[in-house]
Amino acid sequence: MTGVAPARALRTAALAVVALVAFAANSLLCRLALGGGQIDAASFTTVRLLAGALALSLIVAATRRGRRQGRGGWSAAVMLFLYAASFSFAYLSLTAGTGALILFGAVQATMILAGLAKGERPRRVEWLGLLVALAGLIYLVAPGLTAPPLLGSALMAVAGIAWGLYSLRGRGAVDPVVVTRDNFLRAVPWTLGLSLLAVARLELSWPGILWAAVSGAITSGAGYAVWYAALAGLTSTRAAIVQLAVPALAAAGGVIVLDERLSWRLVLSAALILGGVGLSLTGRHHR
Repeated sequence: MTGVAPARALRTAALAVVALVAFAANSLLCRLALGGGQIDAASFTTVRLLAGALALSLIVAATRRGRRQGRGGWSAAVMLFLYAASFSFAYLSLTAGTGALILFGAVQATMILAGLAKGERPRRVEWLGLLVALAGLIYLVAPGLTAPPLLGSALMAVAGIAWGLYSLRGRGAVDPVVVTRDNFLRAVPWTLGLSLLAVARLELSWPGILWAAVSGAITSGAGYAVWYAALAGLTSTRAAIVQLAVPALAAAGGVIVLDERLSWRLVLSAALILGGVGLSLTGRHHR
């Protein structure tokens, strides 16, 4: 039994790393498709969720043989759709690094507030961390020549809140693959409705459809199932902390793959937001 705990910790760490790379890849794939005008945001969201639902359904059919251990829920599906739709429309105007920074800054804030709602009393260092992170976010979106668009920033913040709530609901998943599959299937009607509302702005190309399908089947569907599996071995605090690596990965990928410019404003904001949230979460962890 001595090696059980280390082996379990190693498995959790490996799953978390795979999931974080998938999260960063989602930002890159979305920017790759939308930045070049190869697909509209509503269609990207729909193809992404449909591909995720299909891929997960095939995995469940091939591996579960009729066994169902736990199901998704409509509230989680709505959070998944809200995240995916806001994410796509936000990336019409944001770079990969900026979008990921706002997204996961909102995710951490959501998880911290969820802890407060459960009766946790923050220490001074936690409040200090929150104030530092808030200052970084305000600096990032404040008016100026290099400030990201306000609408895109607001949409990405909504996506972050939705993803934070979705992650919190996933910590008790008995069978992550089945639960994620059910959530994706329940999100499909919502995204089809979105595409009908946005049919006047329909814009499709095979490369755009391909990037959306890869995002849905691999980095979203499979990636989220892996994340739900990793959550079983992570506390809420640790789950929030490890996601702080995503903006850095997305920003680096944006510079290398998409040739996006890395501004000092983004670098300083990232240091304030991630450092502040990390300080707050660490303070709560050591409590």
